[in-house]
Amino acid sequence: MRLTVPTLLTLLRILLIPVLVLVFYLPFEWTNWAAAAVFALASITDWLDGWIARRYDQHSPFGAFLDPVADKLMVATALVLIVQAHHTVWMALWAGVIIGREIAVSALREWMAELGQRARVAVATVGKIKTMVQMVALLCLLYSVNPYGEAHEVWMGRPIFVIGDWLLAAAALLTLWSGFEYLRVAWPVLREEGRSQLK
Repeated sequence: MRLTVPTLLTLLRILLIPVLVLVFYLPFEWTNWAAAAVFALASITDWLDGWIARRYDQHSPFGAFLDPVADKLMVATALVLIVQAHHTVWMALWAGVIIGREIAVSALREWMAELGQRARVAVATVGKIKTMVQMVALLCLLYSVNPYGEAHEVWMGRPIFVIGDWLLAAAALLTLWSGFEYLRVAWPVLREEGRSQLK
């Protein structure tokens, strides 16, 4: 198996997950900045590996498998850290919606791939918008919460936590919308497969 540059960047994103956890729990004033910076770096590698793969035609089956896995692991880890540091009902609900949707859509894609219909559940525009909103929300929240109760809620006069909180809610709603879109596209195939199995 040949490791391409995009795949190496994806592996770097996975390696950044324990770094994010470690930095988040360090008892220093600068750890909020550091946690947000680690997540920002991971987000940049997510964009960069896709751009390099398209620009230089460095696609590989392993990279195609690993990229969404790395994304979901990083997002789930960030959400768990945020909920642990700011454990409210709404924060837990948004995190549960986002993580649950990722699991459900991954299972749906796998099933569609087995049926030879994976292309029908490709990433849609609403999914890309959801990803952008989600990344900004998580950056804001990682910066503005920590497990020791001290929050950096304002930056340059802006209420960063409030912005992140509302953006996470918006991301959760977009998550439900995009998940519904995936299911709507896949439903005719799944229904036909179910009928064929009943015959």
